[in-house]
Amino acid sequence: MLQLLRDGKPSKEMASILSVTEATIKAHLTEIYRKLNVRNRTQAVVQAKKLDLPDSEIHL
Repeated sequence: MLQLLRDGKPSKEMASILSVTEATIKAHLTEIYRKLNVRNRTQAVVQAKKLDLPDSEIHL
């Protein structure tokens, strides 16, 4: 999911790619933000890059 964030995919497109609902994507994003201590997509991508996290590093 982090890769989709990095690619700038909107929630609706992420949901389609991952075969889940948009609500599920939003719930996962909220959890990612919490774990990275950030408030939005841009901050999440920047923080993940700073921490050199691979896509699979953030477990939901």
